[in-house]
This record gives sequence, structure tokens and C-alpha cells, in this order.
Amino acid sequence: MAVGREDVEILKPRIDKREYRRIVLRNSLQVLLISDLDTDKCAASMNVGVGSFCDPDGIEGLAHFLEHMLFYASEKYPLEDSYSKYITEHGGSTNAFTASEMTNYYFDVNSDCFEEALDRFAQFFIKPLMSADATMREIKAVDSENQKNLLSDAWRMNQLQKHLSLESHPYHKFSTGNWDTLDVRPKAKGVDIRQELLKFYEDKYSANLMHLVVYSKESLDKIQCLVEDKFQEIRNSDRSRFQFPGQPCTSEHLQILVRAVPIKQGHKLRIVWPITPSILHYKEGPCRYLGHLIGHEGEGSLFYVLKKLGWATGLFAGEGVWTSEFSFFNVVIDLTDAGQDRMQDIVGLLFKYIQLLQQSGVCKWIFDELSAVCETGFHYQDKISPIDYVVNISSNMQIYPPKDWLVGSLLPLDFNPAIIQKILNELSPENVRIFWESKKFEGLTDKVEPWYGTAYSIEKVSSSTIQAWMSSAPNENLHLPAPNVFIPKDLSIKNAQEEVKFPVLLRKSSYSKLWYKPDTVFSTPKAYVKIDFNCPHAGNSPETEVLADLFAQLLVDYLNEYAYYARVAGLLYGISHTDSGFEVTLVGYNHKLKILLETIIDKIVKFEVKPDRFSVIKEMVIKDYQNFKFQQPYQQAMYYCSLILKDQTRSWVERLDVLPHLNVEDLTKFAPMMLSQAFLECYIAGNIEREEAETMVQHVEDVFFKGPNPICRPLFPSQFLTNRVVKLERGMNYCYSKEGLNPSDENSALVHYIQVHQDDFILNVKLQLFALVAKQPAFHELRSVEQLGYITVLMQRNDSGICGVQFIIQSTVKGPAHIDSRVEAFLKMFESKLYEMTNDEFKSNVNALIDMKLEKHKNLREESRFYWREITDGTLKFDRREAEVAALKKLTQQELIEFFNENVKVGATRKKTLSVQVHGNQHLAEYHSQKSEAVKPNTIQIDDIFSFRRSQPLYGSFRGGIGHVKL
Repeated sequence: MAVGREDVEILKPRIDKREYRRIVLRNSLQVLLISDLDTDKCAASMNVGVGSFCDPDGIEGLAHFLEHMLFYASEKYPLEDSYSKYITEHGGSTNAFTASEMTNYYFDVNSDCFEEALDRFAQFFIKPLMSADATMREIKAVDSENQKNLLSDAWRMNQLQKHLSLESHPYHKFSTGNWDTLDVRPKAKGVDIRQELLKFYEDKYSANLMHLVVYSKESLDKIQCLVEDKFQEIRNSDRSRFQFPGQPCTSEHLQILVRAVPIKQGHKLRIVWPITPSILHYKEGPCRYLGHLIGHEGEGSLFYVLKKLGWATGLFAGEGVWTSEFSFFNVVIDLTDAGQDRMQDIVGLLFKYIQLLQQSGVCKWIFDELSAVCETGFHYQDKISPIDYVVNISSNMQIYPPKDWLVGSLLPLDFNPAIIQKILNELSPENVRIFWESKKFEGLTDKVEPWYGTAYSIEKVSSSTIQAWMSSAPNENLHLPAPNVFIPKDLSIKNAQEEVKFPVLLRKSSYSKLWYKPDTVFSTPKAYVKIDFNCPHAGNSPETEVLADLFAQLLVDYLNEYAYYARVAGLLYGISHTDSGFEVTLVGYNHKLKILLETIIDKIVKFEVKPDRFSVIKEMVIKDYQNFKFQQPYQQAMYYCSLILKDQTRSWVERLDVLPHLNVEDLTKFAPMMLSQAFLECYIAGNIEREEAETMVQHVEDVFFKGPNPICRPLFPSQFLTNRVVKLERGMNYCYSKEGLNPSDENSALVHYIQVHQDDFILNVKLQLFALVAKQPAFHELRSVEQLGYITVLMQRNDSGICGVQFIIQSTVKGPAHIDSRVEAFLKMFESKLYEMTNDEFKSNVNALIDMKLEKHKNLREESRFYWREITDGTLKFDRREAEVAALKKLTQQELIEFFNENVKVGATRKKTLSVQVHGNQHLAEYHSQKSEAVKPNTIQIDDIFSFRRSQPLYGSFRGGIGHVKL
């Protein structure tokens, strides 16, 4: 029985049709029930008010370690990993995260098996088993997770900020844990880590510190009965909420300038102030107001001035790390090389802008405008996946009163200039911490942060020094933003004239195709527009590829101060380089969308190269290419895999090679040549009528192709570019080995790819069913049992309609060749499991996959991406899900076994395997020994990717010619 049902009014979005109920169980567990008749997935999230701040001294990472351990087994379900297996086999996913003051566990699953999934989940918090064997194995997983983060600048700089704080405050701690902090064996410290885990769980985890959200398609009454049955046994020790009073930064930690050496190329300034937590004033939104102004990018803003001076390429402002006791306001500025040399002027300009805000006072019209944007955003927010929704809400439940659980701090409602002014006053020179990152500081530092090894130095910077920086900073015309003309006024829903289930080809010419899909599902005043410019001159060489990239990035740069207002108002846009040219994307409120689109088109037509901006963007792109070598090894392995498989793709090394030699004149000549011939593939969806859609595309055609001096001609059929994929030979194993690009990285990685077939409904579902059935056993064996590495994934792969499956594993404990052998060993072991599968288990897996396929799109963007993928791949199977469900219903277990035996089984005559191996510095001996070993039978060692690719046959492309539409 529940203690009570509390019908507290919960403020919910205007277009939200879900029903909500708050209950409190007799063990004091607070629960929010959500009934959504339209959902295909059910989900739950348990937020426990215990986080890394509760870690005992000397056992850093214990809360995070406990989060890992609860997934293993429970007294009711003692089979190790059976919870995750059940979730995965029923179309779901599960995960958790540990924050400073809370730990969040969550899952989603197909709706027909929610009750058992929820019961298994509840046992985390009732009677988990933490066996000694599993405990010692999972320490390796936590250590592997930490190893993954060691060369991440985000993790390193976050820990450096924590390191330079009060040692007695929990903010100072190292939160994730590693082998050294958790392998606390009795002989070493007189402590048993398993006993510490059990003690931590018993002492800290109490029902009255937990908040549960349950999301289902059942009625609220049914969900309530389910929750009362499953969760009332969670022990309530009536634990007081953990409090961590006091500030992490004393006077010695303020007025400091810290120079730090990052891993990646580039320079960054992080200006940080401890402030009063805005959670105490969430309805007044002081940090939202100040972040909006300091982070603005329109004309007269701080970023606009820094960009005009050529000193910055990005700026973020807003509240960062916070609790109810302390908080930090951050301004993060990405610097150019010139900006790196003008740090003092940049900090001076920042404080000048803060001074401007002080002098202007708190402006009611700005607050009202921001409130209007927030309110519209809240009431017309896109529906997101149930799993993301429950995580957001359960986190809010720890922080906000019940009526604001769905809102959180999304809606500043009360204009209170005194509160905003209070936070603004805290952004002072006396209160500041400046973290300055650059490779230029290598060899000039004298300290090392202990957990990540970040080199840094520190000096005091007085308020008088900052005053001097303000005085010497250039006199630029900083001013407040103008009123936002992009705030939508017309939010009416346009009735679709007909029920259109799939995109239709509304219009076709020698210049363009227009695919159209009105919104008949989501009832939001939003639209999605995609225009792909297929330009054959954009991909002729590494030079043209890089120039096309610079073109797209300069366009975004030129539009920024104008289009930023649209972004603030909920109308987003993007211009990005593609393999065959560039594409323009707009998504958001439809009211002012046409205005933004026409402005973008005008900028493209009148494109000119501004030398000052060209040099800034070129510098930024060079650094992006240079930083490729600092990617995670598994990302490098995936890149090599794509480079081997995808025809016409070029190496980042080639692009980096040509980039320094390109100049303004090169782009000035290239841009009109690229635009001289094009074909436009367009997709328009959402709250737009077909006449409007046609008018938009007609306008684009008129601008580019018509009039007295058209800049663009249509393509000849022979010029239409397609993406084609290497067709690996049956019965062959291909291997590509490479040293990791970062010699400091101890991680190695493997991508074991099995190529199967070209898009075909029957073969698709066989592959998908295999992946579903094998996913969790692979994770359990290779990650949980063998502990090869924290990143261990089995997933499907689709390259332009060419389907396969891939194992992705990153490891410090074993080299890629060894891991490759363990993947094959797993496949041999899995073979017997496939034969042993009962008929009921087979049907259950088929039904799970059917449920996954029938899952509805949750919002316009998700739907549009699905259909756009069909268009760009050329497959045009808009009814794919329905057709694959029909194929699944006819599939037999014997057919699945035959598919496995032909395409996946080790040694199968039809099998096509590509093993991509990236060797970290711990496994270079394995790499060098491979070079001297004899090549195994039926194995091809790839030494040169491009020579190999040129020697291989290609799959045919699904994409037809310009005038051809394959339906």
C-alpha cells in the first residue's frame, strides 16, 4: 500500500497529452507515475541522493564503483548479468551515472515485458549481490573507464579546477576511481573493498533518499499497483539528506591565473567565479539572464567584438558545476593564435562587458523576451525518448518542489532585478579564477595535477591588475543586443490537406527534387528543411574537398551575428560540408523559417572571401585536423574502417597536407566554380503546406539557375556523384594494423567488422536479429567476464545500404590481435547458444525486434532524419519498418541459424571479415611482431589503404541519376 497519493498540480507543457501522478510509498520512496497511451517503450529511472561527495577518504570512486556493481546480480535474480541480458533481449537499453550528489540508474524496454524488467530493476535497491569475484573484476572496468578519460582535456581541466580548491571540501575529490583507489586489499590497508561496498550501500542507500519515475502506456492506477508491488521492500533507514556545507574556494583559491598544458592543439580561456547557486532562485533565472547576455553572439556582444578582432572562435557563458550550497559561473572562450597573445585584453573586454551590464541595470524588456522564448520552448518542446525523459525528471525530483518537477529551471517567471544584480555583483575581479590552456605553456610550468598528470603553474592576479587590463583593452562598441525579430508569433497548426504517411516526390526538374512530408503526427508549429547541394567540383581532389569545407564554415561564420537571434528563438540552422558538396539544414518554429532560408541562400549566392575571416577559419580547421591524432583509439579504428570501405573518401593526412598552402585566392576562384554546376536534393517536412514548400524550392531555383545571369547550371547525368562501398571477397579475412597516433595513449582498439549484404528486407532482419541476440552475451563475456575493456560494443553497421555487424573494443590490458582472437572465440561459443535457443526464446526475440521496429518517431527531427537517410542512401524504402516486420513474422529459427552459419560463423565460406587494429604504446611489441609473422591462409594484410581500395570491386549504388527516382 502507498502512504498516499498527492494530487499536487504538476505544471506540464501545453501540448503534452501524458497523465501524471505523484505517490509516496510507505517506505517514503517518492514516485512520479507517467501514463502515455502513445508510447512504444516503457522506462524507469531511480535517482539516489548519494554521489561521489559521499566517497570515504582514501577510497575515491566508491560511489561510482557501487553504481557499476548493482548491475551484476541480486538475491532474487542471482544469475550474473541477467538483468542487462533481459533488457537487451527485449529491445531495451540500460545505464547509470554518478554525479557529485546523486546517482541515477535507468532503463527502457518494450512495453509488453515492462513488469519483469521493473522487478529486476527494483532488486538493485532491495537485495543486490556483490560477489567477491565480480567485485575484483569490475575494478578493472572502472580503471579502464578512467584510462579512457586520462587524455581527455575536458576531464583533465575539470579535475584541475577541483584540485585547486579546499582539500577538506568534497568538491576537491577525484570522483571516478581507478585501480589504485579501489584495489584496497586487506594486506595493503587493512580494508576489504567488498566490505566497504556493502557498508557504503547499507549506510547510504535509503528509500527516503530516492526518487523514482515510471513511464508506461498503462493507466495510472495500473502503474501505481505495479510500483507498490515492486518497490515497497526497499529499506528505509530514514537517512538524513547528505549535506555538504561550505564553499570549496577560499581566498587563496581566488584571484588566480592558472596556465595549463592541454592534450590537444588550441588555446582556451576559462574565467570562473564562485557564485550564489541560482537553484535558490530558479524562478527568477539570474544565471539564465546573465548567460544570455554575456554569451550572446549578435552585433555589439563580447563574442562579436572578439571575433571581429580575430581573437576568438567560440564563447560560452553560464552556470557550470553547482549544488544547493555552491556554484560556479563560467565564461569559456576558444582563442585563436592571435587571441592567445592578447589574453589580458580579452579578460579586460570581458570585465568591460560586465561593467556595461552594471551600468545598464537589469533590463525588464530583455528578461521578458527571454521569458517568452523559454515559455514557448517549454510548451512546444519536442517529445523525447522515454528513457531520456525519466532521467531528466528523476534528477529534477531531487531538486525542485513537485509542481515544478517537469519544468525545473526552464521557465524564469518572476522578474526580480535585485537577485540578478546580486549574481552580477559576484562576477567581480576580487572573486575570479582564470584558467588559461595552451600547448605554448609546455616546459614553462612547475606543478602537476596528481590524478590526470596535467602540467600547470599558478600565480596571483589582483583586482588592480584586472582594472589595468580593462583600461588597456581596445575601445570597442560593446552594447546590449537588439530586440529579437525571430521570436515566433504565429504558432498555429496548419491542417494537412491529406493524410500523407510517407514522403512524396512533390516536384522534380533538371535542377532539383523536392520530397515533402507534412506533419500529421506531432502537432507542433515546427518545420524541417534540408537542401543538399550536389556539386561535382567539390570533391575532385584533397584541395577541393578542403576548400568546400572552408566555404561551408565561412558561410556559418558570416551568418552568425544575424542567425544567432534565430537560434535563441528556437530556429536552428546548419551548413556543413558533405562528400559531394554541402548541405543546408533548418529546423525549428516555422513562422520565420522562410526569412532565414532566404538570407542563407542570398549569402551563398553573394559569397565573398574576407581575408581576415579566412585566416581565422583556416587556422581553426588546421587545428581540428591536427587534433585527429588525439581521438580515442576506437574512434581512430572506426575511421580507418570507413576509409577502407568507402570509395572516394580521403585521408585526414592528405587534407592536412594541402591546407597550409591554400590561400584567399584559391577559395575566391573555387567558390564560383563549385557553384557553377549543382543539383539540389530537398526535403521539407512539418508544419508547412505543400504550396509553401514548392515556393521555397522555386525561390532557390530562381536564384541559382534562372534570371539574366544565373550562377549555376544543371548537372549532366554523368556528373551525379554517388557513395559506393568496397565489396569484400567471400571467405576472406582482411587485416589492417596501425600504431596509435598519440604515442602517450596506452589504449589499443579493435574494430572487427563482418560485411554481410546489400540492403534487402529479409537479410536485414536476419542480421538485426543476430545482433539483438548476440549483443548482451558479447558484452557480458568480453567486458564483464574477460574484462578486455570498458568500451565493448556489438552493433550493426550500414554504409550507404551495405549492411554488416561490428565489434568495437578498446583496451589497455590486451593488444588488438589478442582481442580479435577473443572475438572469434566468443563467436564459437555463441554458436552453441544459438542452437540451444528454445522456440519460445526465438519467438520472444523476434517479437522484441518487431516491437523495436514499430516504435513511433517521437518528434519531427527524428522522423525527418529517418526519411532523409533513405533519400541520401538512395534506397527510398520509406515503408522499411513495416516491410521488415512482415519479413520478421515469416522468419524461422532454422533460417537464422543458416544465416549465421553462412555469414558470421568462424570459418564460414561466405564470411567477409575486416579487422582494424590500432596499437597503443603498451602493445607496440605485438604490432611489430605482426609484421614479421607469416600471413595466415585466406587472410589479406592491408598495407596501403588506397592501393587496396583501388584493387577491389564496389557494390552498386542505390542512388539513380538526376532525373531518376527509384520507388
